[in-house]
Amino acid sequence: MTAFVFNEINFDNHEQVVFASEAKSGLKAIIAVHNTNLGPAMGGCRMWNYATEAEAVRDVLRLSRGMTYKNAVAGLPIGGGKSVIIGNPKTDKTPALFEALGEALERLGGRYITAEDVGTSPADMANVASKTKYVAGLGDRGDPSPFTALGCFVGAQAAVKHKLGRDSLEGLVVALQGLGHVGYDYARRLKEAGAKLIVSDIDEGALKRAKEELGAEIVGTDAIYDVQADIYAPCALGATVNPDTLKRLKAKIIAGAANNQLSTPDMGIACREQGILYAPDFVINAGGIIKVCYEYMNTPEDGMDAHVRRIADTLTEVFQRADADNLPTSVVADQVAEARFRK
Repeated sequence: MTAFVFNEINFDNHEQVVFASEAKSGLKAIIAVHNTNLGPAMGGCRMWNYATEAEAVRDVLRLSRGMTYKNAVAGLPIGGGKSVIIGNPKTDKTPALFEALGEALERLGGRYITAEDVGTSPADMANVASKTKYVAGLGDRGDPSPFTALGCFVGAQAAVKHKLGRDSLEGLVVALQGLGHVGYDYARRLKEAGAKLIVSDIDEGALKRAKEELGAEIVGTDAIYDVQADIYAPCALGATVNPDTLKRLKAKIIAGAANNQLSTPDMGIACREQGILYAPDFVINAGGIIKVCYEYMNTPEDGMDAHVRRIADTLTEVFQRADADNLPTSVVADQVAEARFRK
């Protein structure tokens, strides 16, 4: 049998990769702990109808590594990890499925702490919590999406200040892709700041709401790359900044909530060569994990808003260092994170 985890291109000396299954509930999950130098690994649980097991492995390895970098650059006392459940989140969810995941986490003894992610919810995490204490993001207090959106908004402000020399978003056009919980709240903040929105999504209901409530212009999911805009805000799934789309973008700034926005590391170089300021995804979208970490660690929440808003300061540092060293912002962001978590 091929050791496909070790040979997978996204394997980055992960400390631990665990395959968890439970026959009665049908659980098929993979838990990846990337790095715990700063503390226990923390990162959400994604449920997705992966076409193959190899695709699920690839995703969890990539996402868990990203959490190490995100948590480190956000100044949190936690490492990076992620879990994925193979299954359709619309048809395969049961309480027993998430209880079985909780039992799997309990066996890890606290090396990994989970939370909601794509395809899962605070209600699902409550079922996990019935079997383990190693879960965050519970109940009404647990929804991290407004804090992710806040971080993206202040990050966009920092990018506009650096690239366009403007203190205001008034009159700027934002091409926003993806109107989920984070994307919609981010869009709302942009609208309130005076930006014009051009949006795309596969959810017709979300598009209708954005048009009625935010005055957004609607375009097709592929057409979003061709609109005349100042900012491209990817807030759906990753890898939407790729060789095919980058040459079509008219924006001077990329500032969105999606994870793993660059299809390959080389795209960071391509953004710089094309004169586009890229706000590295794991820096700008860290607001949610900041909120979850504060909750789980029982840290007084009166400092949480200010912590999220410091994302703007971190991005400004990244932008300035990138200019000074003539490097892509993605490379500089990696350097900042690695200086914090590598021993």
